[in-house]
Amino acid sequence: MGPQAEYFDLLGKGQFRIQRCDDCTAAVFYPRTHCPNCGGPLGWFAPEGSGVVYSATTVRRKPEAGGDYNVALVDLSEGVRLMTQIVGCDPGEVRIGMPVRFSGVGPAGDTVLYRPEDQQ
Repeated sequence: MGPQAEYFDLLGKGQFRIQRCDDCTAAVFYPRTHCPNCGGPLGWFAPEGSGVVYSATTVRRKPEAGGDYNVALVDLSEGVRLMTQIVGCDPGEVRIGMPVRFSGVGPAGDTVLYRPEDQQ
């Protein structure tokens, strides 16, 4: 199983993991076969869970299609950036620089969810 398939397999089990290089200890996201910094092998670990919104948008949908929702690029404390859905606040309330915390894995098992840190 390749690293992308393994990542989604872990998400499907409710486990959010990113990779860390066994040689240089750099955190890595999106899943890869080797460290982009030094070429070393990568292992999986659970990130600490905190981050800061780098960029955000609201996806607009009709109410019958599920309604609007927040999507953001989040810089994790480990030094990687990932796309996530922000829950726990109204659409359009997400702001650049907002502290967020890991909230769980979406119901379909393929989305990482974060929420504003003040809503924990």
